Amino acid sequence: MEESDWKETLAKYFEGLRVVEECRAETPEKFNQLCEFIAVPALESLSEELRKYGIGSRIRVRKRNSISFQVNFPKSSIDNFRYVISLPKHSFELRLKLVISGRRNKKSVAEEKELPFMKNVSPSDILKLSKEDLILDVIKHYKNFNFDALIKAE
Repeated sequence: MEESDWKETLAKYFEGLRVVEECRAETPEKFNQLCEFIAVPALESLSEELRKYGIGSRIRVRKRNSISFQVNFPKSSIDNFRYVISLPKHSFELRLKLVISGRRNKKSVAEEKELPFMKNVSPSDILKLSKEDLILDVIKHYKNFNFDALIKAE
C-alpha cells in the first residue's frame, strides 16, 4: 500500500465522521419542521373534527423528541388512545418510531405497541408527507385499536 493510499483512507474516514455528525445535528431540526408544518396542523384539524363527535383530544409536542396525540373516550376526559411519533436518540436521519397505546375501556390498563412510523415512507420523504397522509394514518390506527378492543373478550 502506498503512503498516499492510507492518507486518503484516513481522510475519507474523517470526512465520513463529519457527515454523520452534521446529519445528527440537522435531524432534530427536521423533526421540529415535521411537527410544526405537518403534524401539529394535521392533528389540530383532526382534533376539531373529533369534537363534532363529542370526543376530546390533546396534542403534546416535546421539541426535538416527540409529538403525541391523545384521544379521549366520548364525553370523557379519560384517554382512550395515544399516537406518539418519536425521534430516537442519536438519530442521523428521520427514521421515526410510532407508539400506539390505549385502553379498551375507562377502567382498563393501557396497552402499548411500538412500530416503525409509516414504514413505507423513506426517511428522506418524511418531510414530504401531506397533512392528510398523517391524519389518515392516525385514523387507521385509532380505528384498528378500537375495533380490536370491541372484538377481544375481557
